[in-house]
This record gives sequence, structure tokens and C-alpha cells, in this order.
Amino acid sequence: MKYISRTIEEKIISMIDKYQVIMITGPRQVGKSTLLNYISRKLDRNINKVTLDDLMLRNQAQDDPELFLRTHETPLIIDEFQRAPELLSYIKMIVDNDNEKIIFGEKDKIETLYFLTGSQIFETMEEISESLAGRVGILDLYGLSEREIEKKESELFIPNIDDIKNRQRTEYKSTISLYKKIHKGSYPELYTIDKDIEQYYSDYFRTFIEKDIRKLINIKDENKFIKFVSSLAARTGQEFIATQVASEVGIDDKTATCWLSILKNTGIIYLLQPYVNNTVGRAVKREKIYFTDTGLACYLAGYVDYITLEKSAYSGPIFETYVVSEIIKSFVNSGKDARKHLYYYRDNNQKEIDLLINYNNTIYPIEIKKSANPGKDAIKNFDVVNSFETEKGNGIVLCMTKNIVAYDENNYMVPIEYI
Repeated sequence: MKYISRTIEEKIISMIDKYQVIMITGPRQVGKSTLLNYISRKLDRNINKVTLDDLMLRNQAQDDPELFLRTHETPLIIDEFQRAPELLSYIKMIVDNDNEKIIFGEKDKIETLYFLTGSQIFETMEEISESLAGRVGILDLYGLSEREIEKKESELFIPNIDDIKNRQRTEYKSTISLYKKIHKGSYPELYTIDKDIEQYYSDYFRTFIEKDIRKLINIKDENKFIKFVSSLAARTGQEFIATQVASEVGIDDKTATCWLSILKNTGIIYLLQPYVNNTVGRAVKREKIYFTDTGLACYLAGYVDYITLEKSAYSGPIFETYVVSEIIKSFVNSGKDARKHLYYYRDNNQKEIDLLINYNNTIYPIEIKKSANPGKDAIKNFDVVNSFETEKGNGIVLCMTKNIVAYDENNYMVPIEYI
């Protein structure tokens, strides 16, 4: 196995010894522990490690958290921290004591004591933010970005056309090569070990059910939950309408909404928020569902090969999912909260814009089209942004065109290789 460098490395390194606790959250098997192990070697620092997937260690952490923390010297990586939330109050006491030493001159500076990783972002994570405010740095990590896979320079994707023209492109992708990549997905193990893709996702999903889900839902509902996740995979890129999904699966709306929250909090899906403000009175307020990994979405939706995938009705939604997930990664890999910057728009007049990027008080409208030459209809709703209480940036259509092409002085076709 060869380590693939991650864009977020620089952000993590910049946070070390500025926060006493650094937390990295994200789905299973995206490389959280591997990333921290690599940084430890890169900085030539001895960082101890434990994983709470280990039953004996987990029991010790749950039954006697104080003794557990005394047993393992800092700096310490605690993998799957959410399995023993009992540790939190004791970590807070250790951090508070460390702060007192700094205040009274017994210690020169802040040191990072704990690196926490978790594949679930539940109430515990909110408690960490509240109880360790100012002392914990929290980052998200998803699968590999296209730029990481190709070892290309990575930077935040802001669709200002002048900035885009100066970006390094990723490799040109034919339609079939793109769908091969979409079908494969972005989990690092698939790029470091030769594995059968279908078997990998079968094993992954089984582990996900056993380790993350079984304790959260009634065992008799497990088959319905699997059907629920598959139903959502078929709807990636669409608004979440609880009644529709619940009716299809055979559950009530409340259960559907609860299970959606579980998938969001385990990093399996990303919920894109609608853009709403005081000037947008007729905007739809439902969230849109995007799977954070296209390979898992394809597996759950039943596509076993990329050729069938590309020819199917699913090819458009999964193309959009791929593009949106790459943009999300560009934000989280830069240490930014994508939820503060990424939105979509749809109103009761059926005017819709696939993606809005709000950055530096400027909103950029984006359409996503599986086409090499989308017509001017693709930008017909961009003028909606004129009514927002913010600056309007140029609009772009991310598509399969080979080169940047101007529709007019404010709107452009842009190849997906510029993301």
C-alpha cells in the first residue's frame, strides 16, 4: 500500500500546538487514522494511538475513563472516539488543567494532547464544540478528491472565471473514463490495493451496518433501513421528500427523517441546503441529498458496471453527485465548513439553480450538465441571483466541454477538469 497525500495535511499541521484537541470526522475508511499516522511520521513526533474498535479498550474507556486516559500517554490518537463519549468530561478536565499551567507560568505554550477521530457526528461532537470551545479544532474528511488521486495542486474551488483560468486542470476525461471513475468511487483503499469493486462495497456496507447502525435502530427494522438507504441512493441529487421515501420503504415520515439524520451524521450523505433569505420569499426549503461517495451510491442503486451506468437514466444524477462532491471536498480539504458556502435554489415557479457558491459575500450560480455543449437554456435562471441581497459573481456551467467557452461576458461553460 502506498500512501496518497491528502490536501488537508497542511491544515492539520497548522493546527497542531494551537489547539489542545484536534478532531477529524468523516465516513469509515476515508483514511482518518492513516492521515494522522502519516503526519506523525512527517513531523517526526511520537504520537501514541488507540482504537476504540478494540472491544477491550472500548470497555475500559467506557467503564473507567479516568484510568484509560492515565494509562495512555499524550499526545494520543483516539480512533472511533464516539464509541466512548464518557471520555469527554475527563479530557475537558485534563485540558483545563493544562490551561491553568500555561496561565500560571508552569508551562510555556499550548500543546496538542489529543487527536480524536470519529465516523459519527452525533451529539457528542456538539458537546465537544461547546465544552472545549477555543481548545478544539474540528475538521471533516471525505474520500479522495480527483486532484489528490492525480497528485495535482489542490485549492479551494471558487468559480470566479479569472481564477478558474489560472487553475491547473486535472487530466482530460472521456465520458467512459469518467463513468469508470464515478463507478469506482473515492475510498483510498481502492486506489492502493487491487480489489473487486462490488465486493469492496458489499463488505463496506456490511461493516457500516454492524458497527454504526445496529445499535442505533431496532434490529427488526434493519432490512427496511437497508431498503431506505438504497432508495436514497436512487435519489441522489434530488430533494428529500420524507413522505415519498417513507411510503416506498414502508415506514412513517418521522422514522424516515430520523434515518436520514443518521446517514448525514455518519458522513454517508451530504445535505445541500436551499438558499433562503429575506428577499427570497418563494424559495423551496427542502434539502437536497448527495451521496458523498459515488461508488457507494452506484452499488446501492444496483449498478454493477460503468458502461451500463453511463447509458442509464441514472447517469445525469450521478454525474451531478460527482461534481458536487468534488466541490464539497475542495472546501473541507481547505478546512472550511461547506455548509456556510454551498447552497442550491428552487422556487415555486420551478426556477432552479443546481448550486450556489457564496464566498466573500459574492454568490456564483452554477449549473451541472452531462453535455459537451449545453445550450443557453442552462443559464436561463441565473438572473434570479440579481434579487439576492449580495454581490453576484459570474455564472458557470460545469460540463463535458473541452475548453472554457463564453456564453456572454458574465457566463461561461467550464470543463469539469477545472474543479
